[in-house]
Order: sequence, then C-alpha cells, then structure tokens
Amino acid sequence: VIWGDQLLMIYAEELLQRMPGSTIIADVKASRALFDHVAALGGKPVMWKTGHSLIKSKMKETGSPLAGEMSGHVFFADDYYGYDDALYAAVRLIRAVGNLGQSVTAMRSGMKDMLNTPEMRFQVDESRKFAAIQEVKDRLASATGVEVNDTDGVRVNTADGWWLLRASNTQDVLVARAESDSQEGLDRLMGQIDEQLAASGLERGPQAGH
Repeated sequence: VIWGDQLLMIYAEELLQRMPGSTIIADVKASRALFDHVAALGGKPVMWKTGHSLIKSKMKETGSPLAGEMSGHVFFADDYYGYDDALYAAVRLIRAVGNLGQSVTAMRSGMKDMLNTPEMRFQVDESRKFAAIQEVKDRLASATGVEVNDTDGVRVNTADGWWLLRASNTQDVLVARAESDSQEGLDRLMGQIDEQLAASGLERGPQAGH
C-alpha cells in the first residue's frame, strides 16, 4: 500500500522541480516525513484541516498548486481545476515517474520508514466530541516538552514523534493517530492519547465504521 501522504511526497517532488518554492498543503493526519520532504525540496509545507472543502478553500487562499489528504484525496491546481480526481491523479503519477526517472517502487523504497498507527476512529457522544478536544487543549497548554498544533483538533509533537486527536466534522467520532520512528516511542505516544482521553472520562472504544 502506498498511503495518501506518500503519494503526495511523489507528486510534490515532481511539481517542485517545475514550480520551485510552491506551497504544498496536507491535512493534520499526514506524516511528518511529508512535511519534512517538502521543506527539504525547497517547498513551503502547510498543515491544514481535514476535509475536501476546507483543503480546497485553503488552496485558493494560498495559491497552492497541490494539496492532499491522508485519505488519498489529492488536489491539483497547476494543470487542472484545483479539485480531487482519481483518474487524473493516476495519470499524474505516471507523469511523475517519467519526469523523475524512477519507478514508484524505487521512490516508495527510498522513503523513511516511520511506525504509525492506522486512523483510529471511536464513537463519542455528539455533545462531547468537540468539548473533549477543547479539554485536551486546555490541559496541554501548561504541559512542558510538547509542542501543540491546534489547526484541527490537537496534534502534539514530542521527542518520540507526534500524536493527533480530533473530532470528526461529519460523524459522532473522535479520530486518533500517532507516528514515531520506534515501537517504544509509538507506545509512549499511544499512552499519552489514552491518558488524555481518560482525563476527559473517555477511552478508545471499539473502532467506529466510516
């Protein structure tokens, strides 16, 4: 499987050769490896809220030619109309292979292997979902050794990597994800998620369907 943020790394590399310094947008669920990759190639990485309409409006606002979500939606505005189109994305992948002179397999193999959880979705009462995220934000405001990004929910960077808790805009679920470069680090990050949920009287329950 090549995940949405990994595909975006390939698209970004090809695009930044043609349009140096471009702004590339990805949602808060995307890997840190993507944001680092865009920056290393001279692009401007922007982390934004999950949701196709939110991403598209941010593209217009920033003049970004390329954006993507972890879910696999990729939005092209350089030679296209600024929205997500699976067939066009497939053609753009073929073009990237041609222009970069590497196979998709080779590009995927060259990416840094991060340990990350799948997107964990669990049911929370509609009246609690946004309130619980606010409680987590409030508690973390006084925490030391963590860097908090509250663009969409709470994405917390620590020495181990990062973890995310956000409320779904469309369902009565909370979404969690974590990423580290070691299993021990990932376990510690998951512990922090569980700790914050417990402090708000919640727990990672059975996975909610999409």
